[in-house]
Amino acid sequence: MNVKREIQELSLLFEISQILSRSMDISEVLEPVLKAMAERLDMLRGTITLLNRETGEINIEEAYGLSGPQRERGRYRIGEGITGKVAQTGEPAVVKNISEEPLFLNRTGARINKKDVSFICVPIKIGNEVIGTLSADRLFSNEVSLKEDLRLLSIIASMIAQAVRLRQSAQEERQRLLNENRRLHDELKERFKPTNIIGESKAMLEVYDIIGRIANTDTTVLLRGESGVGKELVAHAIHYNSHRSSGPFIRINCAALPENLIESELFGHERGAFTGAVSPRKGRFELADKGTLFLDEIGDVPVPSQVKLLRVLQEKEFERLGGEKSIRVDVRIIAATSRDLEELVKSGRFREDLYYRLNVVPVFIPPLRERREDIPLLLEHFINKFNRKHGKKVTIQKDVLKAFLDYEWPGNVRELENNVERLVVMARDNIIRTSDLPLSMRGGTRGGSQTIRTALPSTVAEIEKKKILEALERSDWIQTRAARILGITPRQIGYKIKRYGIKRV
Repeated sequence: MNVKREIQELSLLFEISQILSRSMDISEVLEPVLKAMAERLDMLRGTITLLNRETGEINIEEAYGLSGPQRERGRYRIGEGITGKVAQTGEPAVVKNISEEPLFLNRTGARINKKDVSFICVPIKIGNEVIGTLSADRLFSNEVSLKEDLRLLSIIASMIAQAVRLRQSAQEERQRLLNENRRLHDELKERFKPTNIIGESKAMLEVYDIIGRIANTDTTVLLRGESGVGKELVAHAIHYNSHRSSGPFIRINCAALPENLIESELFGHERGAFTGAVSPRKGRFELADKGTLFLDEIGDVPVPSQVKLLRVLQEKEFERLGGEKSIRVDVRIIAATSRDLEELVKSGRFREDLYYRLNVVPVFIPPLRERREDIPLLLEHFINKFNRKHGKKVTIQKDVLKAFLDYEWPGNVRELENNVERLVVMARDNIIRTSDLPLSMRGGTRGGSQTIRTALPSTVAEIEKKKILEALERSDWIQTRAARILGITPRQIGYKIKRYGIKRV
């Protein structure tokens, strides 16, 4: 090899190495490689083909000196023509004059004049596997050494193969990390998301993450969130993913019990403790021993009972009503509230020391309007659930989903579930239409309930607000008592207080 040729080769190989390092996308560097080869080697045409193992077809991936249609025609089966044979055997091929070689197919149709055209084709291999070929056309001349061209193309093919290998490794590593991330993500969802919690929004994934970190501890948990968001389901998830899962899960709704019965329900009573106590009875704390006690609507516990509750949390013991014997229990406490405990503490209606004892790990359950991306999943789940329950095959119109997405859902998931069951039961021809929706959900704008609100005559609204104020004052601003006076649920009165902006003066 003369010095000029050697310098030319080294210069070309250096340029190609720089081109291959420009991008991790192999398709962006192949065309510049062929262009550099053409300019420095007086190459008429050049092609890079890649083998599709599934179809057994060899296609032109990149080309220099070929038109678009010519590239499209450059397709070969393994073993077909010079290119197919090189891909099959993994051995390079040199054709001194293509006009004298019957195996040269000229599939692209680019070689109109075959006279004095030489063709060199080398395999692109990763290890022993042929992944494609690199080929070049050049004018034959006695001054040109095809042997030297073959050696140079083999080096370039090796450089391309190395670049492909590096990119494959990077892609495989990236895919491995994506798969691992997806696996961990799915594992988190499946491990700490019970089947009766529906939701894959970012807000709910954060809840699942907290569940995963606290479930297998004995720490006290305070679940915060509006009525109907699913606080009890989260409490179940915590319990059944803990070491207490084989123990009892006992629930008590503190808002549903009259003030004179709540202590008996919590701590039990002895015979004769009060009128009607004809036999001893265990309370919820005893029933929950070695398990979990879920205190729902903890903000509605009367202040006198809060003192005894605090003692149990601190000392893990209590006495039944009418009893003198102390009873020790091993119970994990999960409390929940839809009320503003901080405001209750300020107003003296909730003990500050009990608040801090309960608020060890607060978990906020987001309202449905803050995780709207979960609504389609919930809608599908509840339609399937009530179709099975009622033996129906109900589907929905497209506009119904939009109405569900636009509505504010003051009653959250519970309201959505109740709506779906009613719609499934009442559906005509097994189709839920927008005309079947409650008036508050029609109109296609977010906050559909506002339509009814603004349509309410001001005199009626004023009367309703006045009645609520009177009931709150009569009940010392305890919402559950006021709700009983008005004959509505605690959730309804909470919603109306917020709706009218009612505040204690």
